[in-house]
Amino acid sequence: MDSEATRTQILDAAEELFYGQGIQAVGMDAVRSASEVTLRRLYQVFPSKGALVEAYLLRRDERWRHSLASYVDGADVPPGERLLMVFDWLRRWFEEPDFRGCAFINSFGELGATAPEVAEAARRHKEAFQQYIAGLASDAGAPGRVAAALTLLAEGAVTTAAITGSSQPASDARDAARLLLEAADVGA
Repeated sequence: MDSEATRTQILDAAEELFYGQGIQAVGMDAVRSASEVTLRRLYQVFPSKGALVEAYLLRRDERWRHSLASYVDGADVPPGERLLMVFDWLRRWFEEPDFRGCAFINSFGELGATAPEVAEAARRHKEAFQQYIAGLASDAGAPGRVAAALTLLAEGAVTTAAITGSSQPASDARDAARLLLEAADVGA
């Protein structure tokens, strides 16, 4: 197996374990076992658990943002409707059987105070999401304050969905987003 395939195999196992059980609850031996690589090979690819966690978060960020953008950006709808589609995508994500909330908030809650790379990964992810919403809002002619409010609605929906185990927060946040857009005179 080549190096990239091994790396992918390890990251796949780590993502499932870290996201499903929490980073601190999962040791490197569990990742080794789930990825079916030797412990020696695991440490050759990722010299420390911190390096593995950082790679996991980076890949998760890329996949998450790509999935969202693929869903929203390709739609042939008015720009204001694209903002609302963010909440539709969130609802779909919340309904996935393994949904456990935001991997970045979860990781930050576990390790943010002691692992600067985790805190930085969480900040980068949240900033990128905020910039994405700001870009959609700008395309729709919405003022910056609306973009900030829509980001907070989305973030609140993610947290509430994780706690309640329901996708309803996405619909509630979508309704609130529509009201914000109407109040800002942005067509959706």
